Amino acid sequence: MAIDLTELAAGQVVTGFSFPLVALYANNGGTVSYSDGMDLARGVKVDPKIEAADDDNVFYANNRSAETSQRRFRAGTLNLTVDGLLTAAEKLIMGLGATAESTVTVGEGAGAKTVNMTDYGDAQDIPYVGVGYVVRSQSNGVDLFRAVVYTKVRFDQFGIPAETQGEDIDWQTTELSGALSRDDTSKHNWQRVSEILKSELEAYNTARAVLGMEPAAALPET
Repeated sequence: MAIDLTELAAGQVVTGFSFPLVALYANNGGTVSYSDGMDLARGVKVDPKIEAADDDNVFYANNRSAETSQRRFRAGTLNLTVDGLLTAAEKLIMGLGATAESTVTVGEGAGAKTVNMTDYGDAQDIPYVGVGYVVRSQSNGVDLFRAVVYTKVRFDQFGIPAETQGEDIDWQTTELSGALSRDDTSKHNWQRVSEILKSELEAYNTARAVLGMEPAAALPET
């Protein structure tokens, strides 16, 4: 349900980021669809970096710049920090299908154990995906929620950095970076943002709907 904007102050300040989602992107003659949507991980931080077209088309009058062309989206990078990727989500965004699966045998004889492996190499086919999440803001003491979806993203390959534990646990996160593109619809969207909503669940389900997912009865457990 949309919120009554008369309840709000003149502005709003962002106070949270949660529940990143991902789904496979497909284009069929300009009709964009998503499939295999799922939760990506627990969200820690999101930092989109947007590049606009150069402002090199300037009209001068009265000895000054009088008009400029619109600086529209040209490219961008979506930087995501999450706690740690869910296995299925990592395989989806890294294009790790059945041909990337193998096994290794540990030990010999009756004590031998077969361990499943995922092989990062030529078997990978990193796909385009849609990425959605929830942004929480506050205005006049009221919590506000919006669904944000980046319509066409291809994530960069990443490794698994880690640091040994000292006296205290150093909570270590996963850093993801993906290239943003315009989608293949007639509008050539690169970002879609919902109206202001009253609950986190509404925003979460709105992002799910954009990514072709069924609504959830409740938010994922954290």
